[in-house]
Amino acid sequence: MNQTTASTPQTDQWSGPALTSLKNAGSKTSVGFNKLSTTQKVVGGALLALGVGYLARSKGGSKTSSTAATLNELLYFVNDRIAGYKRAVAESHNPELRGYYKQLVSQSQQFSTDLNTYLSREGRGRQTSTTLKGKLYRRWMDTQAALTGSDEKAILGANIYGEEWALKAYQEALADPKLTGEIRRTVERQYELSQNTYRRLKTLEVSQ
Repeated sequence: MNQTTASTPQTDQWSGPALTSLKNAGSKTSVGFNKLSTTQKVVGGALLALGVGYLARSKGGSKTSSTAATLNELLYFVNDRIAGYKRAVAESHNPELRGYYKQLVSQSQQFSTDLNTYLSREGRGRQTSTTLKGKLYRRWMDTQAALTGSDEKAILGANIYGEEWALKAYQEALADPKLTGEIRRTVERQYELSQNTYRRLKTLEVSQ
């Protein structure tokens, strides 16, 4: 696996169950989860489990995929990033944080544009879809917000959780030896910027 020299967030959490990862959604979300009925908890857990299964299936085929398939898979998660930060812009009431989330939307859109350019060179059409996991998670967070309300720490927690999934997707893409040259350098640069975002979000979460 050819990785950048930038440090990565803790990765051992990826082997844990979905609800362990959900703790990263912040203390407000944890409190809200405890207020849910048993049925709501079961449904929410099932949704997240489906998302984890989706990633596992994708991971299983990444080692033998073509460059186009690797880019295509990464784009699903980049598009998740766009949708996640758009959601944060819509829900946040903090002008400074909303401004930062808007920057991240623009950054993610540029990531998508760059990757889709390379994808087109590989003979594939643009990829604008998001992952099943991302759709399910955002739906879950919408349910949480409706039941318990959203606050800035909960929004930050959801963003951190989403950024962790993006980082994992970049790690998987960079593990593909067929990803070389200019394309690899672009993916490495995006990965480094995503790491910077992750660290800043964690710092902002502590300050809330």
